[in-house]
Amino acid sequence: MPMDDSEILDEPVLLATGLVKQFAGRRVVDGVDLRCRAGQVLGLLGANGAGKTTTLRLCYGFLQPDAGTVRIAGIDRRVNPEEAARRVGVCTQDDTFDTDFTVRGNLEQVGRYFRPRPVALKAKIGELLERFGLDRYAEAKPDILSGGYRRRLMLARALVHELQLLFLDEPTTGLDPQARLEVWELVDTLRREGLGIVLTTHYMEEAERLSDGLLVLREGRTVAAGPSQTVLGDLVGEHMLVLDAADPAVAAVRDWARQAGLPEPTRVLSALHLALDGPGLAQFSARFGDLRFEVRPPTLDDLFLKLAEKS
Repeated sequence: MPMDDSEILDEPVLLATGLVKQFAGRRVVDGVDLRCRAGQVLGLLGANGAGKTTTLRLCYGFLQPDAGTVRIAGIDRRVNPEEAARRVGVCTQDDTFDTDFTVRGNLEQVGRYFRPRPVALKAKIGELLERFGLDRYAEAKPDILSGGYRRRLMLARALVHELQLLFLDEPTTGLDPQARLEVWELVDTLRREGLGIVLTTHYMEEAERLSDGLLVLREGRTVAAGPSQTVLGDLVGEHMLVLDAADPAVAAVRDWARQAGLPEPTRVLSALHLALDGPGLAQFSARFGDLRFEVRPPTLDDLFLKLAEKS
């Protein structure tokens, strides 16, 4: 059924519904929906093999879905793929620039891919070089750049044309903390300027700092979506209880958790982690009040460990 005018005006910059992709008879993406609005960062999380990168590739057109639709800024990718592609920028996990060209040349080459050419391309490239701190390396080959500046070049290259939606697939993998922070600041600036951004990452602090909303995948399916605290409450619990894994009472705690129908406590180095809701915490305190333990809010790291156990 076609959308009416009010629905089109209110449509997110990315609207993907019912995405399905199979490889060798196995569904690696199984009915996934995504929404990302202008000025929003959508964090796409999941353990290795959850289907994150394949989902991104379906959205930006590198792969074609077996089922489902992708709309970019109101444009159906199946109906008008070239127009949809003009609204999208992509920064992949791996550096894919051409080492035969200079830093400036890489940006110029990307600009030549578009028909018609981006307006005022030379000026736009100069602006991007300055903005990303690449101007001093403009005439150098990319292979002399540090990891952080290579990521800057990949980001700049994704922004050569007039886009509305940016896909970032693990953009800070392998960077040192300072370089990672610099990329975070660039991404935050782009979000504040109104760009819609879809981000995959294995750095939970990165997801927490940058994402306005989360979509969590497990084995190609959506298991939770929404603000981070809502997702954590749904998948982990209200509280995370931490106690010494060497405490003699650990066996009794495991038995109590099993009898209460709670998930098996997780061993993390020398600590045991147990997710509890409010009533569960009260019951634990009444039963094990003499134990020494810590109670803290759940984090995205707790979520990731839980997902990894299930994968």
